[in-house]
Amino acid sequence: MLIAFFVNGLDSEHPHYTTTILANECIRRGHSVVYVTPGDFVIQGDNSMHVHATCVPKKKYRTFKEFFFALQENSERRLVPIEEIDVLMLRNDPSNDAGERPWAEGAGVLFGREAARRGVLVLNDPDGLSRAVNKLYFQGFPEEVRAETLISKTAADIKAFSKEHGGKVILKPLQGSGGQGVFAVGGKKASNLNQMIEAIGRDGYIIAQSYLPAASKGDIRLFLMNGAPLKIGAKYCALRRVAAEGDVRSNVHAGGSMEPAEIGETELRLAEVIRPKLIRDGMFLVGIDIVGDTILEVNVFSPGNLHTCSKLAGVRFSTPILESIERKVEIRKDPSCNLDNLALSVL
Repeated sequence: MLIAFFVNGLDSEHPHYTTTILANECIRRGHSVVYVTPGDFVIQGDNSMHVHATCVPKKKYRTFKEFFFALQENSERRLVPIEEIDVLMLRNDPSNDAGERPWAEGAGVLFGREAARRGVLVLNDPDGLSRAVNKLYFQGFPEEVRAETLISKTAADIKAFSKEHGGKVILKPLQGSGGQGVFAVGGKKASNLNQMIEAIGRDGYIIAQSYLPAASKGDIRLFLMNGAPLKIGAKYCALRRVAAEGDVRSNVHAGGSMEPAEIGETELRLAEVIRPKLIRDGMFLVGIDIVGDTILEVNVFSPGNLHTCSKLAGVRFSTPILESIERKVEIRKDPSCNLDNLALSVL
């Protein structure tokens, strides 16, 4: 099986990224791996589709770090017909390209659709991802699992919302990830509300959310696969992220720390409530961020921390992910299969 991983760029990848862990697991299981970036797609004059792929040597690697070194130093470029690729995993973050490379922002979805039309299994489903290019997608989930939210570019709206919630709200950009541009309003920082609104508003719409007291204990990142919590035995693919002192952001590269998370009835209920929409949208692998009894975000493009979840639990969560992909490909190869990409994505 040949699996292609679509990423923003090879220079922005990291040995501990979820994409690296998944790609290394592919190699470990005897499959071939290539990487594809936004500028690598080609549709020829005869309407055939190819990719300028970065091919990783197919050999046994002792560790994922050794695999990553091979990707960076020993890989080679090759023009690959799309028909040779069994699976295309869309693992880019569109918001990272929105500013300096707007042409690249939607490349994965655009060419992912073409690949799916030509028989490639594309995960997550590109049509579903096209509806999730910013945080407005989250508003489509049931209201009972979401924090109260306002979306506006008008300062007066945001100030009124803040006043309704006792001056304690969270502000963040409609587009963005990794805790970039996230501010907590309240206490001594309340006087800086105008500056916060101006800073975030320069790049587009602003999301204002009611502050959740449980956020002081951090948030839980829980992986879902095929609409259900990813687990091995009784161990869930999850972790708790705790913000650095004085910072509202629990993201790791924003200074947060990680520790094991207990998944109980509350987290499982939240996952079950959003399951129908994830299935409808063909979301094979996602990460949800939970605070108390509320979901803050649903990451459908490039959910991270798979390696740390595995390390904390003492198991390899990449294994059931690849097993599920292998099963989907086998079903696709059956002559009697008439499932489209969306249905197969979450089967």
